Amino acid sequence: MNKSELIRNLAEKNDIPMDYATTVVNTFFQSIKDAMIQGDRVEIRGFGSFKVKDYQGYKGRNPKTGQSVEVQPKRLPFFRPGKELKDHLNEDA
Repeated sequence: MNKSELIRNLAEKNDIPMDYATTVVNTFFQSIKDAMIQGDRVEIRGFGSFKVKDYQGYKGRNPKTGQSVEVQPKRLPFFRPGKELKDHLNEDA
């Protein structure tokens, strides 16, 4: 499912206009992004949590040339699924 399918699904299941569903979905995602930018952890009970992990810089190698390269420190988003989501996915397994 992509973002436009999510919006359409929300609009159909709740009998709301597409414009309103678009605003709801965009606000939801923007709120998660804003919280993560501020360094906050976002937890949605029963679904999972989002947080930012900081990674140190290191010396790496270009696999094509074998040349040593400096990899800069970076921040990456990390998602950890909640127990209810994991249990739900494994019900039919």
